Amino acid sequence: MQMSEDLEARLTDLEAQLTHNARTVDDLNDVVTAQADLIDRLTRKVQALTEKLEDIAELVEPGHVICKPPHY
Repeated sequence: MQMSEDLEARLTDLEAQLTHNARTVDDLNDVVTAQADLIDRLTRKVQALTEKLEDIAELVEPGHVICKPPHY
């Protein structure tokens, strides 16, 4: 009987760990999804600001070509 109780206890412990790990994965997925959305929004904002800056630079110095630094 002792072995059966030990196995039952181990199984219960493993089920608890599995439930905890599943919740952790769900929580991490929510964080990653939120971060991906934020990155997408920020990328669009940076692009829009870059375009505005290029437009302003063209008004200040017509014909001036804006070159990206070599590391881009």
